[in-house]
Amino acid sequence: MKAIILSAGQGKRLLPFTADLPKCAVAIHGQSMLEWQIDELNRCGVQDICVVLGYGAEKVEALLAARYGVGRVRTLFNPFFSVADNLGTCWVAREEMTEDFILLNGDTLFQAPVLEKLLASPSHPVTVTTDRKGHYDGDDMKVILDGERLLRIGKDLPLDQVHAESIGMLLFRGEGPALFRRTVEEVLRQPSGLKRWYLSVIDELAQRQPVWTCCIEGLPWGEVDCPADLKHAGKVVRGIVESQPAAKRGALA
Repeated sequence: MKAIILSAGQGKRLLPFTADLPKCAVAIHGQSMLEWQIDELNRCGVQDICVVLGYGAEKVEALLAARYGVGRVRTLFNPFFSVADNLGTCWVAREEMTEDFILLNGDTLFQAPVLEKLLASPSHPVTVTTDRKGHYDGDDMKVILDGERLLRIGKDLPLDQVHAESIGMLLFRGEGPALFRRTVEEVLRQPSGLKRWYLSVIDELAQRQPVWTCCIEGLPWGEVDCPADLKHAGKVVRGIVESQPAAKRGALA
């Protein structure tokens, strides 16, 4: 299993923490968000990891080399990060999408049980990881479901029809990688392609053929968009620390 992490953006909503660092390099409890992601991927047996970088790429590459060794975590550079949305970042990684892979937003923190549940889910070409809560706001990537099948995904869906939200973690298996790669290339040929989110491609796919979901309700995860999100993110990674052996806990304290 391969993981592709989309970490090209600066994260301007997280200023001042991202004034001279990309969002993925912002530290929480002793290490960067990207390191927390990679460590949890490794804990789940995912060793083949590719990170797509943009803003501050050289700083992230230095961080990865210092922590994991040169070349252990592969990187790609998105030269369009300042003018394109994350669909463009997916396009840069299209040659990596030749086999089963996990697609992960660079600002989604999670504990290993989240990924373990996704990996254990029924094998479908496209599976979107979701969570449920009592109220959804304008910034949530909302989903409309028919059972476990995804019907629509987007931020502007009617609230009275919303069943869950995407956490920013997808799994592509079988024909899924080729299907997603082909659709990304098709959409980027359109005039509006550079301003599209990759989840808008999933929304289009869901209206053509089945796209499935895996609900991880009750399991710890968090998205970091703005400084207010750092408190919850700290709780997520604190849970990771507490699950580690004593020596590891001491190093991260």
